[in-house]
Amino acid sequence: MVAMSRILIVEDEMKIARLVEEYLSEAGFDVSIARDGRAGVAEARSTQPDLVILDLGLPGMDGFDVARAIRERSSTPIVMLTARSEETDRIVGLELGADDYVVKPFSPRELVARVKAVLRRTQGQVQSDVVRVGELVIDRITRTVRSGEKAIEVTTTEFDLLETMASQPGRVFTRSQLLDSIRGVSFESYERAIDSHIKNLRKKLEPDPREPRYILTVYGVGYRFQDA
Repeated sequence: MVAMSRILIVEDEMKIARLVEEYLSEAGFDVSIARDGRAGVAEARSTQPDLVILDLGLPGMDGFDVARAIRERSSTPIVMLTARSEETDRIVGLELGADDYVVKPFSPRELVARVKAVLRRTQGQVQSDVVRVGELVIDRITRTVRSGEKAIEVTTTEFDLLETMASQPGRVFTRSQLLDSIRGVSFESYERAIDSHIKNLRKKLEPDPREPRYILTVYGVGYRFQDA
């Protein structure tokens, strides 16, 4: 994480915004607050923050519209704040390009940790021909997978899914986003088909598929690869 990264909070509940600002400032971030969606879009475009914390439940221009507007001009990382019961909102937000989400009510310390994790993934990110996560080695050139010295046989579809997730450890992927990574496979027309591929990958990769170490389920949303 780069020192004094700039964080923009787009949140209409000032009690929450000030609390988050306090914790982020203590963690060494330069923080600004926008109290509604339009102000948030204007602030994001003028100051180009390193990350945006975005409440989905904004009045007027809601968080979805704000995310769309930000994504039109930049790839600035977005961490969403969403209500516990609104599972569909989390999926839609991730589909719009959000990098992570935190459910209200939340721990400010957890939010700071999530912000740091997203910045680690996105700042100075370099695509390597080889992805290493724990004992797993995923080679993009040879399209091979190893666990330590052991070669693991995976199908073309399984490799594409594994490469997509392992390239951004900790990021939550919806089933729809994972389907996008295996386009061109004729029979893959339903998002739930992803579940069976994940099940097969776990059998091949995990020491105990019943308690996965690498490919983790984010219930109601999708999957993520364990953050290294």
